[in-house]
Amino acid sequence: MPMMVSRARGRRAINEINMVPFIDVMLVLLIIFMVTAPLIAPSVIDLPRVGKAASAPPSVIVVNIDKAEALQLKLGDQAAQAIALPKLGAAVKAAQAGASAPSPVVIAADKSVRYEVVVKVMDSLQRAGVQRLGLSVQTSASASTSASPSPTSTP
Repeated sequence: MPMMVSRARGRRAINEINMVPFIDVMLVLLIIFMVTAPLIAPSVIDLPRVGKAASAPPSVIVVNIDKAEALQLKLGDQAAQAIALPKLGAAVKAAQAGASAPSPVVIAADKSVRYEVVVKVMDSLQRAGVQRLGLSVQTSASASTSASPSPTSTP
């Protein structure tokens, strides 16, 4: 009878998971991904070009944001006037009301201005109902020759 007891003890189930096959499979998958990752081409995005408009708009309303985050509103050929953010939307809508087609609004911000300030200005203008809103950018070709900004539209 002592023999039967010893056989029963040798056949007990092991309650541990063997991790070696799992690690082998994971290492093979890792190697496959490392080899195939450089072969996958990143997606190409077709960005819109600056300056492709058929003709320039007759008048543009420009909102300037300087380094001190102060706002200035420039209507057409008039001199820029300092304006507060809460009054910006109403002033732009009043300037657009006189024309048959709404004039586009271009936001020209200094490079050192925080992104949050530009977003607040865009939000204020969109809440006021401004339809045509764009950002002023400087193309790499014009950066070396001229400092004039080029307006681009935002969605």
